[in-house]
Amino acid sequence: MICDNLSAIRAAIAEAARRCSRDPDSIELVAVSKRMDRKKILRAAECGQTVFGENYLQEARDKIESLPPALRWHFIGHLQSNKAREAVRLFDLIETVDRWKLARALDRHAAQLQRCQEVLVQVNVGREPQKSGVLPEDAEELLRAMSGLAHLRVLGLMTMPPRAAEPQECRPYFRELRRLGETFAARGLFADNTRVELSMGMSADFAVAIGEGATMVRVGTAIFGRRS
Repeated sequence: MICDNLSAIRAAIAEAARRCSRDPDSIELVAVSKRMDRKKILRAAECGQTVFGENYLQEARDKIESLPPALRWHFIGHLQSNKAREAVRLFDLIETVDRWKLARALDRHAAQLQRCQEVLVQVNVGREPQKSGVLPEDAEELLRAMSGLAHLRVLGLMTMPPRAAEPQECRPYFRELRRLGETFAARGLFADNTRVELSMGMSADFAVAIGEGATMVRVGTAIFGRRS
């Protein structure tokens, strides 16, 4: 089932990319594996999936340390500053940096571990008080501050729009993130301003996100089925 699901999602990603004249290979599929057991993750890996997203550090640590080292891991949950060292040790990309205190902690621990940590800045485009993310009007200030941190490499932006009954309702939020990415790239605020990563879109709405410029889509239930 997992292999069939992955094939269907990859086909849908390719079709969504073609509809907007984009290269399907420019869009990375992140398989959201939170609360999924190792067997399911390993099965997905056997079917060619190499990038996985996790929300919880302790759960992720147990998986990462027991699964093949060739897999890549993204942290996509809310991250406390006091867990920054563990996050740097475990994850290839941290998608949810949304405040200066966290950015500074990640930079400090990356320096201690002698690595350059790749990150995205999470933007709360829906302005929902219950969600993490820097507000759009404050994102530039955070990015400018982070540009002085030698051990962080800011690749782009990430968002989670408000829940919607229809995927098309998410389009304005995806469009806003793309426009922010374009604005900040023009001001030289990313590590590579010619290739800005936009992590947006999940199982129900990733095709819409691709139409608005997503370079990473985070898909869980459509791959693994519903979580217990």
